[in-house]
Amino acid sequence: MTNNRRGEYLVAAVLVAPFVLIFGWMFIYPTLQMVQLSFTKSPLIGAGEWVGFDNYVRMFGDRTFWTAIWNTAYFVLLTVVPGTAVAMIIALMVSRLNGWIQSIILAMFFLPYILPVTVVYLIWDWMLNIQFGIAQYVIEPLAGKRTNVWRTIPWFMPMAALLTIWWTNGFSILLFLAGLRNIPRELYEAAALDGATRWQIFRSITWPLIWPVTVLCLTIQLILQLKIFDQVYLFASGGRTQATMVLVQYIYEQAFQKNSGGYAATIAVALFVIVVVFSMLQFQLLRARGGNK
Repeated sequence: MTNNRRGEYLVAAVLVAPFVLIFGWMFIYPTLQMVQLSFTKSPLIGAGEWVGFDNYVRMFGDRTFWTAIWNTAYFVLLTVVPGTAVAMIIALMVSRLNGWIQSIILAMFFLPYILPVTVVYLIWDWMLNIQFGIAQYVIEPLAGKRTNVWRTIPWFMPMAALLTIWWTNGFSILLFLAGLRNIPRELYEAAALDGATRWQIFRSITWPLIWPVTVLCLTIQLILQLKIFDQVYLFASGGRTQATMVLVQYIYEQAFQKNSGGYAATIAVALFVIVVVFSMLQFQLLRARGGNK
């Protein structure tokens, strides 16, 4: 028995070893290097001077850093829960369709997800163009005039959030559809025989059974949106970038534009801690809530 167990452990170790080595080389080692770099005053490439916690003291007193924190948090509030809710509603509607119609509608919602960010930028820049953009017919009644949303601070983050939801929701829709298809049809038939309304069926059957998928979507979206960069960088290019600064953009600015690798690493460590802490906290809270249903 002991020899068999040792043989099983050896086989398991051999199978797991490639992943562990690659993970350590591609993730753990660079992370440790980043933490070490955050304690130095150094360029992006090359040796630097050890400064201890000076970069962290500077970061907590940096007004732009706190602006980036606020903008990132605001963007997360505008995208994570609303985007997940929209994806669930669309999945519920698509699940009622059948055959090729369902496939076409699903493809239409998923198509934006496979587009590169540059294509998304061109599409929305054209739609929101102040001179000929078709979206201006919606914005003009709301704002009272045609508005360049990428140069108007109150409009910037909501519009960036809107295009992000349009762009990334395809994956969440697929996850929700997979969850809905795993619900036994017998439950719906029994509820219909008991005279349950659609709202009662959703509240008592659909919502509890797709809760694990909802937790997964919320966690994935939280991690992705905390690392927002592409949309903000492209649409704020040439504009008031300090007012719309987000954390990853600030890291990019310090590292690649100001060649301050040590301070950029410090901000990256802060972002890493924020992503880990809030992702774990949200996942545990949502899972605990799901267990109490």
